[in-house]
Amino acid sequence: MWEGVVCNNLTGHVLQLHLQRSGLQGKLNPCLLNLKHLRYIDLSLNLFSNESIPNFIGSFANLEYLDLSDAGFYGTIPQTLGNLSSLRTLRLEAIYPVDINIEWLSGLSHLEHLDMSYVNLSRATNWLQVINKLPSLVELNLRGCSLENNNFMAPDLDEVNFTSLTNLDLSGNKLGPVVPRWIFQLNKLTHLYLIDNLFEGSTPSISNTTKLQYIDLSFNNFNSTIPDWIYTCKSLQSLNIEGNLLLGPIPISLGKLSSLTHLRLGFNKFTGNLPYSFGQLYNLTFLSIQSNMLEGIVSESHFANLTKLKILLASGNHLTLQVEPNWIPPFKLSVLGLGSWNLGGDHNRIPTWLETQKGYISDLDLSNTGISFHVPSWFWEMTGYLNLSRNQLHGNIPADVIIGASFIDLSSNLFNGSLPRLANGVIKLDLSNNSFSGGISHSLCDTATNETYWLQILHVGGNLLSGELPADDDCWIKWNQLAYLNIGSNNMSGSIPNSIGLLPILQSLNLYNNSLSGQIPSSIQNCTNLLKIDISNNKLVGRIPSLMGISLSQLRILILRSNKLSGEIPTGICQLSFLQILDLSDNIFSGKIPRCISNFTPMATKRWFGVMLDNGVIGNSFQYSYDFLDSASVATKGIELHYDTILYLVTNIDLSRNNLSGEIPKEITSLAELRSLNLSQNHFTGLIPYGIGDMKQLESLDLSRNSLSGEIPNSITVLSSLNYMNLSYNNLMGRIPESTQLRSLNESSFIGNKLCGPPLTSGCSNDKGHAPGFYYYKEDGGKKWEIDWFYIFLTLGYVVGFSAVCNALIFIKSWRQGRT
Repeated sequence: MWEGVVCNNLTGHVLQLHLQRSGLQGKLNPCLLNLKHLRYIDLSLNLFSNESIPNFIGSFANLEYLDLSDAGFYGTIPQTLGNLSSLRTLRLEAIYPVDINIEWLSGLSHLEHLDMSYVNLSRATNWLQVINKLPSLVELNLRGCSLENNNFMAPDLDEVNFTSLTNLDLSGNKLGPVVPRWIFQLNKLTHLYLIDNLFEGSTPSISNTTKLQYIDLSFNNFNSTIPDWIYTCKSLQSLNIEGNLLLGPIPISLGKLSSLTHLRLGFNKFTGNLPYSFGQLYNLTFLSIQSNMLEGIVSESHFANLTKLKILLASGNHLTLQVEPNWIPPFKLSVLGLGSWNLGGDHNRIPTWLETQKGYISDLDLSNTGISFHVPSWFWEMTGYLNLSRNQLHGNIPADVIIGASFIDLSSNLFNGSLPRLANGVIKLDLSNNSFSGGISHSLCDTATNETYWLQILHVGGNLLSGELPADDDCWIKWNQLAYLNIGSNNMSGSIPNSIGLLPILQSLNLYNNSLSGQIPSSIQNCTNLLKIDISNNKLVGRIPSLMGISLSQLRILILRSNKLSGEIPTGICQLSFLQILDLSDNIFSGKIPRCISNFTPMATKRWFGVMLDNGVIGNSFQYSYDFLDSASVATKGIELHYDTILYLVTNIDLSRNNLSGEIPKEITSLAELRSLNLSQNHFTGLIPYGIGDMKQLESLDLSRNSLSGEIPNSITVLSSLNYMNLSYNNLMGRIPESTQLRSLNESSFIGNKLCGPPLTSGCSNDKGHAPGFYYYKEDGGKKWEIDWFYIFLTLGYVVGFSAVCNALIFIKSWRQGRT
């Protein structure tokens, strides 16, 4: 009677153990071998952490089913599993780490179902030959096994022995570029999954297609069009070719596949009209054509027979919907995406036919469709995804409405009034770039409830909000899931409250462009997961918290520009080893630049970006949900640029418009990956570091309006990426180094110095390329004291000549009297 244990009703022998998801830990006991009649073992989804699969598992002579998937087992799979000659199903999903020798599989001659997904087989070069020894195989799942070209294509199979295979999944590997021949010999195949590989060119020409029911070739590099053989798959129920490079019109012949229930064509480059033949797909429940280049008219005829349609994803095209005002769709949708469509209708109102979907639809995308007027009240009742961004919607959200959708984007509209109240299940709320006014406390600090909220993304920037940030600890502690907070570009006043430190997983803090005063609270150091701080353009005073560099070890972006911050730049800031954007401009900082500035790894090491991308750290550091990216404005090249999708690649230091002094530390030249450096409008003295030529990626350099002296280092000529430079109004002298890059710069980049040569119109009077005097500058940037004999002789010549004239006037009387 034990749960999960199945016995023979007559003999009492234990036949099956169904112990999946049972929270089991520790080690498996060999006394299990006493269950000599055991045929079925399922230990999947347990917690045998760091425990190897014990060898004795291979001693269950009668075992027909074994599932150890994702049970926490670790290490090489034991060879003894090859003794399970009666085994028909083997599932070993997610066994780590690398497994090399899989020869033991060839002993499982009766095996029908094999799932080794996410087992690292990158070094198992003979996997295909081993699989070919399993003639009874019906299902093969090798998803995410790190298979590559070298162990996939060579050698191919001349003869396939596992022709009974009906289900093949090789997704998430690095296979390609050509789909191998042996797949075409699987004439019983019903399910084919080749998702997320490196296949390219035309989609495969599979000859035996009569039994295929599910085809998934998504997220490869196929670049032709839908192949003709697809239309012979009369039993096809699901076709997914999203995320490729497929071109041309969507074929009319797709309408012949009347068995289709799921059709995914999104994220390709299809052009032209949507075929009317889609109306013949009367079994269709799921249709995705999103993010293509389709255009033209979509009418009622396209949907006439789609009575079973539940999900329609068509955003990101240039289609126009033309239906009668009283049209009643034949379907009841749960998900609808028409973003970027022209919805037609009267004065760009929200179409009235949407009212027929009330009570059914949970996810709706009508972004960038040009709709205006008010939002129907039933929209606020949706529970899933609501995107009405980039339209002309206006009015306020009624005070008695509690928005309940999980993902809400109303940004870039004309909404006004107070911020809405939220249900505790909201995960993302974007109300940015509207005209909401009033305070934020009533929305964030609802005293009527003690519920904890699930909100992860809150963006109310670009409105007319005013008042102070809530200081009550009981308010912020309810938002302990908040990862992104943006209240920028409003009219907020007062200080940044200490209670901001109660947001334990906060990653992005944006309070820029307000009227906040006071000091940066030391409690910000409690937000140890911060990746970005932007509190620029406020009225903040005082110093940078001294422990910030120690506590905020993950910080990548620090923007404090345009405040009234003072004191020296603390050396602790150098402990922010992941920092890629540092903007302290337009403050009152004094003292010297810390020499430890070379510790900023992203600015110094090219390989850093590659490593972090491979590990999945930086590539999605600023991606807070599948459709929400962080952004930042950075001053570079004399203008302000806004970055979002490539923010993780931007490297910038801006210390301009402060009271910094001393020499520019030579350590700064070790930042070989820095793209923009602005030290202008300070009091720097001394030389431009000669090693500046080591900053190979530098695109923008501004050292203007300081007191720098000496010559421009010749090494600057090797900066091939440099397309903006301003050295104006210093004490520089000598010839401007010759390079095509520097010649292309504007003359204003060099004015206010004692420089000569192109691009200035003033030529240089000497050939040596340095100013007259008794020293010049060495290649390492130092001064070399050496007599310049050219100028010595020139001076002596003037002295001798002048003396000769004076002596003649003294001793020759006729000269003095003006006679010849």
